Amino acid sequence: MVIESIPKAAGFIYGLLAFAALAWLWYSGRFTRRRALPFLIVSVLLGFLVFAPVFPYQLQMVVLGNAAALGSPLPAAIGGLLAFIALALVFGRVICGQVCPAGAVQELMYLVPAKKRGRAESRAPVAVRAGVFIVFLVAALGLSVNLLALIGLPAFFHLAIAGVSFFVFLAIVLLSAVVYRPFCRYVCPYGALLAPAASRALYRLRRTDACIKCRKCERACPTGEADPSARLGECYLCGRCTEVCPVDGALVYGRGK
Repeated sequence: MVIESIPKAAGFIYGLLAFAALAWLWYSGRFTRRRALPFLIVSVLLGFLVFAPVFPYQLQMVVLGNAAALGSPLPAAIGGLLAFIALALVFGRVICGQVCPAGAVQELMYLVPAKKRGRAESRAPVAVRAGVFIVFLVAALGLSVNLLALIGLPAFFHLAIAGVSFFVFLAIVLLSAVVYRPFCRYVCPYGALLAPAASRALYRLRRTDACIKCRKCERACPTGEADPSARLGECYLCGRCTEVCPVDGALVYGRGK
């Protein structure tokens, strides 16, 4: 379904504009899950139409040195990926939340009414993803193997249903109905780079003295990052915690301590 005549740069431009809009919504206190929904839908549509901005696959192509698949010079692609890591140091993982099509399609699937699994623990997925990241680097740099193609990320968005890999990623997407963002949390190589940056973000969700310790945010958070001791590296800024908080001003997005 990907339309090759549309330049990949269109996805990158959308990524910048969407990032700026979402960061402003959070900064101004206007972010809601309802306002985020259009971004999720547009991001998924761009994934199928342009296959951009699918940041983990762009990182895959950079590591493989495949400028043709990137649709841009290699230095420009590297600069773009580094720019969003720098933005994560300031604003957190906005790019993962609603902009990247791979994350957006899982976020939408998680809206399916089904019993959710594995909502409290955030350390185990991080450890698994770190191991996968090492495999990703070894496969790409040492063996020139496109790991994300084997998993079916490009096949899924290209609707290449004739291949087995399409159904591998389709299974991951379907799993997203009960397990929050399994690809993002257990596999995504770009997420492995964004998480450490987001854990030190200048702007982040934080509790204020107005917090009544009702723990509603902790129960609503699908990654366990609403815990007071969490470093927020796995916070996808989905807005579930702020949505259920019963006290105005108890949980805000602003400068972290």
